[in-house]
Amino acid sequence: MTLPAALLRLPIAHRALHDIADGRPENSLAAIRAAVAAGYAIEIDVQRSSDGQAMVFHDYDLKRLTGTPGPIQQRSAKELSNLKLLGGEEGIPTLRAVLSIIDGQVPLVIEIKDQDGAMGPNVGPLEQAVAEALTGYDGDVAVMSFNPHTVAAFAKVAPHVARGLVARHFDEENSPTLPPATRLRLRDAPDFDTVDAQFLSYDAEYLTNAAVQTLKARGVPVICWTVRSADDEKDARETADNITFEGYLPAIP
Repeated sequence: MTLPAALLRLPIAHRALHDIADGRPENSLAAIRAAVAAGYAIEIDVQRSSDGQAMVFHDYDLKRLTGTPGPIQQRSAKELSNLKLLGGEEGIPTLRAVLSIIDGQVPLVIEIKDQDGAMGPNVGPLEQAVAEALTGYDGDVAVMSFNPHTVAAFAKVAPHVARGLVARHFDEENSPTLPPATRLRLRDAPDFDTVDAQFLSYDAEYLTNAAVQTLKARGVPVICWTVRSADDEKDARETADNITFEGYLPAIP
């Protein structure tokens, strides 16, 4: 199993090609359509609804993106689909709806958000839901997660789909629920081989990390996030094989 080549060639639109000023909230169907029309690869996030559906949404709480407070896991897929995203005209989409729009036209990478709460082993249902949604999908696709247990769990239910490990310099500000020892450990992606990942997705600000450089030297594909300017892209590409971007439009080779 290898990462689809198109995910190393086409710049990847972070949470799809979103622009709230143009009515395209992050992870929205409008942002998906825009990315497809522009020819960019797409990155999305998934969370789980109360009835077990994979929903395309980044946060654990609904308030920032919908104005309605409360955990996403406490609402059904139908309720979430009817809950309009701020700045847009549509609700929170299911993964199936997003796959139907993309339909193999551009490559897709799906980040499965940690469902354990502390990057632990209490996972499984969302991984299964993503695998079920991908059944029969013929486009270029890969799945990734910060939680190594999620990557391993997904490998069991969909071994044919490329998978990656996401990592960063975890600190108290960006990962307040993680114990300090866990933050320190995960920043170097030590589980990469154990979970049989095929690529690494790493914070663009810390690509000089020795662990990143070691994996790169081994020939492991490295994708970085989140790049927000052409100058930052130039710097990131000194290490990374591809970028995940937002806020500007990188050239498509």
